[in-house]
Amino acid sequence: MEKDYSRLWTLFKSMFVLSAGTFGGGFVIVSLMKKKYVEELKWLEEDEMLDVTAITQSAPGPLPVNASVIIGYRIAGVVGSLTAIFGTILPPMVIISVISLFYEHFRTDSYVATALQVMRAGVAAVIFDVVLNLAGNVVKTGRILYMTMMVVAFVAAYLFDVSAMIIIFICLGIGLVDLFLVLKNKKGKVIKTENKTISNKKGRV
Repeated sequence: MEKDYSRLWTLFKSMFVLSAGTFGGGFVIVSLMKKKYVEELKWLEEDEMLDVTAITQSAPGPLPVNASVIIGYRIAGVVGSLTAIFGTILPPMVIISVISLFYEHFRTDSYVATALQVMRAGVAAVIFDVVLNLAGNVVKTGRILYMTMMVVAFVAAYLFDVSAMIIIFICLGIGLVDLFLVLKNKKGKVIKTENKTISNKKGRV
């Protein structure tokens, strides 16, 4: 029991720190979550984090909260999800509440504007790092289909301004068809193996 509480506290603390120090949107915190839970704590595998990223991007709602739900559940069930969610939403809720009290000052202050401008450069670098990691994981699968989908999706979004929602649903459909074909192929191989075994047994008799 003490070990479970320690794990939950580590989960809450890490989510709180990541959320409090994250600027630039969901992809930034997902990158930091990967470094924390895959590389440092080793609570998740690389493939699991890739799946989390895909699911959280496809599902409605804020990406960091979606990611915290899945990661928390994977680590400590429903209690883990609630703990991770609370740790994720608490920092922005407090920070935005404070900023709202001084909104006019923040909006017109030149120093704040300069600081935000500088932060954008760092955010761009972190997001680029996420893109390289995700692309690298896709390439590691060795599947031509996945790599082609990645390139086509990028071209469609960047050059032709196709909606991300359309791209996600098309990729989802292709993925389901691919899964169906893989399962059908495996089933066919199992049947062939069973038939071959039966034939061998009859031949011996």
